[in-house]
Amino acid sequence: MKKITTHFKIVTGIICLFYGSLKAQQSPVFSEYNYNPMLINSAFTGFDSDTEISISNTGFFNNFDGSPKALQFTLQTTVDNDKMGLGAGFSKDEIGVTSVNTIFANYSYKIFFDIQSNRPDYQHYVPTVLAFGVTAGLQIYDDNLLSLGIEDDPNFAENIHANIPTFGFGVVFNNDRFYAGVSSPNLLGTKLANEVNLELSNVYFGYLGYRIFTDQFREVLIKPNVLLKYENGAPFQADINTAVNYKNKFEIGAGYRTTSSMNFLVGFYMLKHLRLIYQYNQPFRNNPIQNSHGISLSFRFGNGYGE
Repeated sequence: MKKITTHFKIVTGIICLFYGSLKAQQSPVFSEYNYNPMLINSAFTGFDSDTEISISNTGFFNNFDGSPKALQFTLQTTVDNDKMGLGAGFSKDEIGVTSVNTIFANYSYKIFFDIQSNRPDYQHYVPTVLAFGVTAGLQIYDDNLLSLGIEDDPNFAENIHANIPTFGFGVVFNNDRFYAGVSSPNLLGTKLANEVNLELSNVYFGYLGYRIFTDQFREVLIKPNVLLKYENGAPFQADINTAVNYKNKFEIGAGYRTTSSMNFLVGFYMLKHLRLIYQYNQPFRNNPIQNSHGISLSFRFGNGYGE
């Protein structure tokens, strides 16, 4: 009984910390939304001309039960002379006894305002563009409450399983220096869920950043950016990050999340087409969640990530 009680306290603390996000959905981490932004905003789908496949995981090396874990897999490409982007993906989030599996498809449409073709690929240049995106999918929600062994409490008397259709929207403006976008991955909440007692609040993201090129170090790109997250019933969250990239060969970054954690990142661009990002997250202020590690691996066809 003591072991069960201890595990329950850990799980309950973690669930309470993230309760404003369907008890299980987690905030995207540094390496996910900065290097695969279509996960938070469908308008970013197919922003690069070449097809890209990405897989990332966070928290799978944590050493205690109930700690947050996340896995994502995405595929994106462009059609119609880069005017449209198509993407699809799968994500799995686990926290405590709760898991959410999501499958989704994205579509984006771009309106171009100018064309410049003389910039190197490592500047991640896209002509000035206004893009709109939509996403649709299905969330499979499971809450294994019976495994907690809590008796005489009707809130833990049965497991919960729900299928939740999702629909979201995003918009982004981008030029060679600046980008900004807003999005909501699920505007429907639980309106179409098969479980009437399940509540899911909408999440809204704001995402903006700047690309700094210097005359003294023309091969170095500095990328400060901010992610804002608003959700009814949860604390407002801001991620403030900066990364430094050398010709898409090597990259380092750090960031602060207002919900009490620091992020650190190092990236390697290998064999022109392959990118590996390692991330470390360090919570503080008596946060019950321990530090975590994450890895993101991407493969880009065509010109890859080279010059």
